[in-house]
Amino acid sequence: MEKLRKMVNQIAYTPPQDRLRTLSTLQFSLIPLLSLASTLYGFALPLRHRLYHLGLLHKDRLPVPVISVGNLTWGGNGKTPMVEFLAVWLAAAGSSPLILTRGYGGADEAKMLQRHLAGTPVKIGVGANRANTAACFLKRYGRISLCKHGDSDFEKHFSDNKQGNCSYSDQIGVAILDDGMQHISLWRDIEIVMVNAMIPWGNHQLIPLGPLREPLTALTRADIVVIHHADMVSKKDVEAIASEVRKLEPAYVDRLDFSDHHLFQAKDIDMIRLRLRNLQSEFAMKPVVVVTEKDYDRAPEVLTYLDPYEVLVLCSSLQILPHNGNTEESFKKCLWQHLEVSNKV
Repeated sequence: MEKLRKMVNQIAYTPPQDRLRTLSTLQFSLIPLLSLASTLYGFALPLRHRLYHLGLLHKDRLPVPVISVGNLTWGGNGKTPMVEFLAVWLAAAGSSPLILTRGYGGADEAKMLQRHLAGTPVKIGVGANRANTAACFLKRYGRISLCKHGDSDFEKHFSDNKQGNCSYSDQIGVAILDDGMQHISLWRDIEIVMVNAMIPWGNHQLIPLGPLREPLTALTRADIVVIHHADMVSKKDVEAIASEVRKLEPAYVDRLDFSDHHLFQAKDIDMIRLRLRNLQSEFAMKPVVVVTEKDYDRAPEVLTYLDPYEVLVLCSSLQILPHNGNTEESFKKCLWQHLEVSNKV
């Protein structure tokens, strides 16, 4: 079985143009079967996402913020070191983070984390049903809000603790979902995706023909993309990966136009929410709302009714570009000269 796994792994990370000189006859014979399995897997993926978005499959939501750490490919991508980094950071801030891990492969990663994090307030829950595991820990220890005194409270608390004023709480403030990207049955507030710089996408095929657990377009769900092992490849390779990530722009841009200085009514919010639900159903991903800064300042409280959709405020400022020797400084000088003339008059 181990020999077969190694052969499949080599197929997954061999570009099609290198197969003839790299793969064995036996490996070539496996490709049609692996290709069929990948095609079926590719059909099942969007269907599963659609069922969750339509509410036909239940998605659990914890009463504390959830940070998911995951990846698009199988194998080591730096997920566990990132989980440990986040746990140490949150613990240093006086929070008591809960790590949720499935305990795959003899729970070796969970055991390693327990050893590394011994003596800290970090809690580690092991189990395939991570929502139930979290519920047990929350029932036992309770929960605490990170920002119960205002949005800047956590930052201030973290700053104080860096100076040695740390007071740990046994109550859970944040859950960290280990290997959580494909665990879509649990709601997450932040999605961190790890990318291995040494072997980022393999042959760009879905498993089992390739190493991808999801298509690269799934990166649109990520809030943060971290390139792991960046110090072990050239700067050019890192830039190539970053460029590929940046190419994933929104899949679709919808638009609603209102007159200038429009005062939003309840019917407007209902219409926007309906449009957002339809977009989410059609594209199997949660849309993001972008409004102008004037819309925000005119009625900031109205935009809270768009929860749970993220609302971004588009701000603008004037930038004077150099042209034919004219610059921002020459523009200011021109204004000043006119003001001097006006003053003399």
